[in-house]
Amino acid sequence: MRLALSQFTSGPEPEKNLELIEDGVRRAADAGARVVVFPEASMVCFGTSLAPIAQPLDGPWANAVRAMSAAAGIVVVTGMFTPAPRGRVANTLLVTGPGVEAAYDKIHLYDAFGYTESDTVAAGSRIVTVDVDGVRIGLATCYDVRFPELFRAHADAGAVATLLAASWGAGPGKREQWELLVRARALDATVWVAAVDQADPAAGGTVAHASAPTGIGHSMIVGPDGTVRRSLGAEPGLLLADLDVDEVAAVREKTSVLANRCLGRTA
Repeated sequence: MRLALSQFTSGPEPEKNLELIEDGVRRAADAGARVVVFPEASMVCFGTSLAPIAQPLDGPWANAVRAMSAAAGIVVVTGMFTPAPRGRVANTLLVTGPGVEAAYDKIHLYDAFGYTESDTVAAGSRIVTVDVDGVRIGLATCYDVRFPELFRAHADAGAVATLLAASWGAGPGKREQWELLVRARALDATVWVAAVDQADPAAGGTVAHASAPTGIGHSMIVGPDGTVRRSLGAEPGLLLADLDVDEVAAVREKTSVLANRCLGRTA
């Protein structure tokens, strides 16, 4: 399966971000990708008041993405915000394309490093996988990467890959943590992990909100053996990779971490 990761910097205006998404969809389709993945918060960047901008999954913003997907004949995965109870929003991944329609609400909220996502965002509770051309794929968002149970749940559900959309927070050691965690989750679950982050705003000449997690770039494709196969730098870019689905079975035969789990077993 050919996969594209579109690393870009979203801004505070959803309509302008749609233009960036449309460009990424077109470029990915022209390159023969079956799926193109955009970062968390592609609809609008963090540091923006989210509740007034959030839209339902059948709203105009999501429908515009559906139209792009249909026109290009490619599955699109992108981060948006949908309304939630008590004036909060859900941090949602929309998945739409030929034969595919799903949404995942981020389960683990980023209440860390001095940022409190739960003040404005309601946590999801449902693990989501989708099937594209008979290939099962799990969905995860940013801070989810620190929780290996989610990635193992994808594998237990039959997934051979997880798509991880992020808007990673900057700071000392954060790039190193990003790569370490993405590689570790691939090893934990013996799945491909396709991790797409927002580009570093500074790399594109954008002034970011000082305290919000607005991305550092360095999107990557990691194999089920934990090795980085392809990666980007800090600036915007499109990363293409062909995922060998059969490699997952081969790695699991050699590294049987899923089969060897013994939680709850007593000696």
